[in-house]
Amino acid sequence: MTSYLLSVALIITGCLAFYKLLLQKETFFRINRLVLMACLLIAFTLPLVPVPQQLSFRRAETTTSTAPLRQQLPVPIATETNQKDKEVVTLPATQKADEPVISPVQVLKWLMIIYWFGVAAFGLNFLIQIIALVFRAYRNPAIIDGKFRIVEVTGDKPPCSFGYNIFINPAQYDWDTYNQILQHEKVHARQKHTVDLIAAELVLVFQWFNPFAWIYRKEIESNLEYLTDNVLICDEAVEPSGYQISLLKVSTPQLPLNITCNYNQSLLKKRIAMMNAKQSNFHTTWKYLFLLPVFVIFASLLNKPVAHTLQQGNTNNITQKATAPAATREPATEGYWFATIKGDNVNIQFREEEDEHNSYNGSTFKLSELSTLPKGTTGTFTLKREAGTMEFTGKFEGNQGMGKYKFVADKSYGADMNKDLSETLSERDLMVFYFIDIKRSYVKMLKQEGYKDLSKDNIIPLAALKIDADYIRSIKESGLKGLDLQEMIPFKSLGIDKKYIQEIRNAGYKDITPDQLIAFKSQGIDGSYITKLDKAKGNNGSTSGSRDPDDLVAYKSLQIDDSYVAELGKAGLTDIPHSDLIALKSVGVTPEFVKSVTALGYKNIKSSELIPLKSLNITPEYIKGFQALGYKQIDLDDLIPMKSLGITPEYVKSFQALGYKDIDPSDLIPVKSQNITPEFIKGFEDAGFKDIRLQEFVSLKAVGVTPEYIRQMKEKGFNYSDVTKYITLKSLD
Repeated sequence: MTSYLLSVALIITGCLAFYKLLLQKETFFRINRLVLMACLLIAFTLPLVPVPQQLSFRRAETTTSTAPLRQQLPVPIATETNQKDKEVVTLPATQKADEPVISPVQVLKWLMIIYWFGVAAFGLNFLIQIIALVFRAYRNPAIIDGKFRIVEVTGDKPPCSFGYNIFINPAQYDWDTYNQILQHEKVHARQKHTVDLIAAELVLVFQWFNPFAWIYRKEIESNLEYLTDNVLICDEAVEPSGYQISLLKVSTPQLPLNITCNYNQSLLKKRIAMMNAKQSNFHTTWKYLFLLPVFVIFASLLNKPVAHTLQQGNTNNITQKATAPAATREPATEGYWFATIKGDNVNIQFREEEDEHNSYNGSTFKLSELSTLPKGTTGTFTLKREAGTMEFTGKFEGNQGMGKYKFVADKSYGADMNKDLSETLSERDLMVFYFIDIKRSYVKMLKQEGYKDLSKDNIIPLAALKIDADYIRSIKESGLKGLDLQEMIPFKSLGIDKKYIQEIRNAGYKDITPDQLIAFKSQGIDGSYITKLDKAKGNNGSTSGSRDPDDLVAYKSLQIDDSYVAELGKAGLTDIPHSDLIALKSVGVTPEFVKSVTALGYKNIKSSELIPLKSLNITPEYIKGFQALGYKQIDLDDLIPMKSLGITPEYVKSFQALGYKDIDPSDLIPVKSQNITPEFIKGFEDAGFKDIRLQEFVSLKAVGVTPEYIRQMKEKGFNYSDVTKYITLKSLD
């Protein structure tokens, strides 16, 4: 539970940082609203999703890295013992029996008690707010305005809204200000902004301890205000400067309830600045695409891997299978053996006497290691190593044999290991040492090389991978003197040696770390790849190439190589920033795609422009469709939002058929965003209004003036010849 709560807190913090760094200043308020709410949902669900081991950034613990190695041993190894072998654990001599001890478990227990107390307190506060609003909404007199309830309040209370309830004191404001407050709050209600605030408040109930969750809630509220302001100032009936003056009149330092849409003085400067800010260019929409890799990184960092795999060079692939029943039990030092002789080797499989699942664990020995094998008749033979002696009873028929085994540990060896490792090894632990053939000299060598804190869990994989003194010293000579044992294991597994390290350093990565070397080797990055890529980027004219190892790993994982960079250069795409290069490959931009776009007249196109083109699937065929209608070269600033809104050549043809011949592409965008169709226009023609400019239909649709509305107003006596008067009439509803 604690791990889950902290993971949620980290994801919310990361999403907040992403939003404030990249999205906060963008004027895509609707998209930002969706992003903010989606991030909250993902923050609570993502930690529950397991990820494949190969995608996980979590470093394997000692127990998980050694367990696969143990699986390769003749018997599965664990640290537990059978009931008959359990030992009595006593307190260290330095600890008094009556001395009070505060364990981490107790601390965690008290922290969880404090956490749930906070959840209860904030949850109660949330319920009180809901009850207070409902009580206020139905206690005070209200005016029913369609689906809206305008609740009259008294005193110096700021206006606010909750759902379709708008709370306002009409005596405090003049008519114009009062009307603009109502229009503002109606936008909140129509777009159901209360849902966002309730969701944010519920998040705070469970994330009350996270200061960034409180900031996140403020960002949600701020964006909702920006969105509402933007809807109103885009209305031709609203004069922006007058609207801003109304905000100054209404704004108050008194804060209403948290779950209401309200006027907040602390937001006023930001809102006015945002209203006067330059509208964001649609080229910047590519920023939103990077939310996906952000969540992938969070999942890789925080989520538990579903499996653990350790590879040894290019030969052994050792995988721990959690479902195997024998994998969770220790072997007995006695049981049955089954052997097959192949050439100079003897493969012996071992099975416990009480193993009901008939699972076998095998190991291969040299025939010369064994004493005389009993053939044709029952007999005994032994295999002796430093850790002890394996005694076999049985017989061989031809090249196959079977019988019973018993392992007898060497007591002096066990005493030496207990002393060197500062822990007590069981007879079964010694049996593992026996199979790997760990000698006393091997442990002493590791200590001489500076590894003092040794344990059975790091000795086993080191010996199994045959990490010897020569290998350790060669790594030290390469300059990586602080390499710990947990890093040494993947080094040897991946085949990282002194030559490879020097090769990477000669390629320009002088200060590369062990973790980065592991990432390089696992991705197959070598000196040749780096040199060729640097040369291609230089020929391409790039002056902003990154020497960050993480970027190089990203290049390799995306299969960005020198030929890809060179072909982009031949297609006319030069001087590519490294971040754009990653994005180009991620969205599938090919040299052929670049050529097809430049062939349509888009010369000197930049990489940052190609990314949204490809991500939105703007194809040459799509562009040619508009060229056939007379649009020789639509500006990319218009082409990208046109595609994102679903504007097609057929859509344009439908308006040309109504007489709108020379439609500017920039006019198509608001028309489509308001979902204005030829049928909508024909409805106005049937109502008696012809020759209406296309831009006027945008204003009509924005405030809700439809042909049906005009017919209703005419029946009530509002028979205007100027259609714009119906806009004014509608705004007064």
